[in-house]
Amino acid sequence: MLSQHAGNIRVLAGGTDLIPSMRQKLFEPRFVLDLRGIGELRGIYPQPDGGAEIGALTPLSAIERSSYLREHYPVLTEAAATVASPVIRNMGTIGGNICLDTRCLWYNQSLAWRKGCGFCIKKDGDLCHVAPGGSKCWAAFSGDTPPALLCLNAEIEVASANGMRRISLREFYPGDGINYRNLQSNELVTRVFLPAESAGYCGIYRKLRVRGSIDYPLAGVAVAMKRTSNGNGIGRVTEAHIALTAVNPAPVLVKSAGELLAGKNIDEALAEAVGDIAARTAKPLTTSALTPEYRREMIRVFTKRAILAAAQN
Repeated sequence: MLSQHAGNIRVLAGGTDLIPSMRQKLFEPRFVLDLRGIGELRGIYPQPDGGAEIGALTPLSAIERSSYLREHYPVLTEAAATVASPVIRNMGTIGGNICLDTRCLWYNQSLAWRKGCGFCIKKDGDLCHVAPGGSKCWAAFSGDTPPALLCLNAEIEVASANGMRRISLREFYPGDGINYRNLQSNELVTRVFLPAESAGYCGIYRKLRVRGSIDYPLAGVAVAMKRTSNGNGIGRVTEAHIALTAVNPAPVLVKSAGELLAGKNIDEALAEAVGDIAARTAKPLTTSALTPEYRREMIRVFTKRAILAAAQN
């Protein structure tokens, strides 16, 4: 069906993002392909090597409540627990969260609102209201689970009529607000792979939003790290990963953070230094009602707090 109607079909997993967007006339496909009856794409499966596989249709609430994931991949369960409200988490899926459309103050509006502004480069227009004169769309990626998955070095399986391919999630996001994922119109994300090497990382996720529930993140930080143990629960960092969401057109890793943390005991000064690096990695523009300066500052603050919290786990 995806191959037959490529370019004129949309996939319905949980529908929590697709249906509101269709009501706003952001998507106007002739066909909608409902996947909810495919049980093989649902479930959390621990693997013999210590890793895990997650079906793309697995509800976010199942990930939030999974005792296995909470024990071995806590940063993912923390991130899943912050998505919207319990009702949305019961419907929304991990695959849908990975493939979430990018968002912008000028884009996620009704047709009448967008028409009054002359539309934008992402939909029906040729001007980016965020960065006038530029040719790039700066709509922000706002999924909560992808930064956690980036920290865990997760991979995904993509299926089409031509077969399967498996790619790192780090290669899935090009960093453009329009072409925001490396997924062809006849392809479908089917599974998520969590490697055994990432099991046991202590993990923290921190999220900025206007309301304490329902809202998408306006800034999000995921931290996952491993430390040595010296008998009292405190040890040096052996490996660490930090990723951001909602402040760039894609979820991004803070590349030099792990190098700065590796081999060191965490203290407030070190956490603050890493927070400064994260703030420089964030590139928020006027894609939401909050100012870019405030969102960048909150990335710095949340990174510092998340590192200190992870150090206590």
